[in-house]
Amino acid sequence: MQQVVSVWVRDPRIQKNDFWHAYIDYEICLHTDSVCFNKKISRVRRRYSEFVWLRQKLQANSQLMVQLPELPPKNPFFSLNNAQQITERMKGLQNFLTQILQSPLLLSDSCLHLFLQSELRVSRIEACAAGLTHFSVTQAVQRCGLRRFHSEEDVQKDLSLCCDSDSDSSECRDPEPQIKDLAMNKAASTTLLYSRREETLSSSSGSP
Repeated sequence: MQQVVSVWVRDPRIQKNDFWHAYIDYEICLHTDSVCFNKKISRVRRRYSEFVWLRQKLQANSQLMVQLPELPPKNPFFSLNNAQQITERMKGLQNFLTQILQSPLLLSDSCLHLFLQSELRVSRIEACAAGLTHFSVTQAVQRCGLRRFHSEEDVQKDLSLCCDSDSDSSECRDPEPQIKDLAMNKAASTTLLYSRREETLSSSSGSP
């Protein structure tokens, strides 16, 4: 039976580094039943410059044995407010990934898997693929998207796992706000519960 690897590039979003600098990233969705992938469904966000890095890395790692498809060209007049330019680039990025995923040689490259299915930045992808991190490629992939904490203990327990991903998400940059927010939510929930209980008792005592 033929194995299927489907990839979509969609949902462009403007991200701001500061008041003057912004960029667009895109969601990469991957669905597959291929044995080449440990994770069958995944979603990550990448920007154009990371695609450029990926192509250069795959070309170097394949030692020119594979002719890689071209990326949509870099446009010096690219505008974050031009919907047509964004759509054309997005389609070009999807075509690039679709063609790459048809190559058995490229599918054996750990950098490709980490690019598609982890939240590591490119410097950490290189380190992980070279075995220079305390977590493996498989662990980095499996951790992607596991960001739900249900208690303060869960936050503390998973901090080392989450923050190693080097995600751009603020959830991993500083653990303290997570813990404080969690405590505030608990306090708010408790206050609301007592308030509703007092209202119920008051209405009961006032009824004939």
